[in-house]
Amino acid sequence: MIRLLVALVFALGTNVPLHAEELFVSAAASLTDALKEIGAKFEKESNIKIVFNFGASSMLARQIEEGAPADVFFSADEAQMNRLQNKIVPATRCDLLTNVLVVIALKDSAQNLSQLSDLAKPEVTRIAIADPQGVPAGVYAKEVLTNANLWDRIEPKIAPTENVRATLAVMEAGNADAGFVYKTDAMISAKVRIALQIPAEFAPKIVYPAAIVAGSRHQDQAQRFLAFLKTEEAGQIFRRLGFGLTQ
Repeated sequence: MIRLLVALVFALGTNVPLHAEELFVSAAASLTDALKEIGAKFEKESNIKIVFNFGASSMLARQIEEGAPADVFFSADEAQMNRLQNKIVPATRCDLLTNVLVVIALKDSAQNLSQLSDLAKPEVTRIAIADPQGVPAGVYAKEVLTNANLWDRIEPKIAPTENVRATLAVMEAGNADAGFVYKTDAMISAKVRIALQIPAEFAPKIVYPAAIVAGSRHQDQAQRFLAFLKTEEAGQIFRRLGFGLTQ
């Protein structure tokens, strides 16, 4: 007991926390690999433990609307951040990253896709995309196909998934002939290849905004994490994994 009291007094007297503080970060599934690596570096430097909640940005936004714990929201599109305009601290909102959408196929697949219209060919029977009703990667994919006047022809082939990482998993399992994912997702997989780049005239502008959630009880710590995401150290990781930086 005496040893415990001494330890407590010492810890309090030196302002050293007995346990690292926790910061809850809700982030788009496509950020999983980058943020896990960046988060580990931030934890070592700050003594703040990052608890990540990865998923479709639309699902994460809904969770925050319903009061789920979150200190920082990092979205794969601006629409979901706009949706939370009354739930975030507006002054902290910042556009951090860019990405591009690509069409993928299995690495050893014989699928030859030289243009978007090839997706309408009979031999392409199933196309995996994230849910086009709200998940950013799916919304972007539908936008591309609509702009190319292909959506109505291709919609019967669409196999919607929960998020972009689920789309990648479907493709890796060989359960679809083609899929729409971000370039960053294609880069981390040894089982798929980029079969088609989206032509510039159809390519959507993909921006990743981040902001502190207004209900956060850890505003200072959240601000430190946002600041860390803008450092050169974090930027090197983002770039290595295929993201573009906005600043």
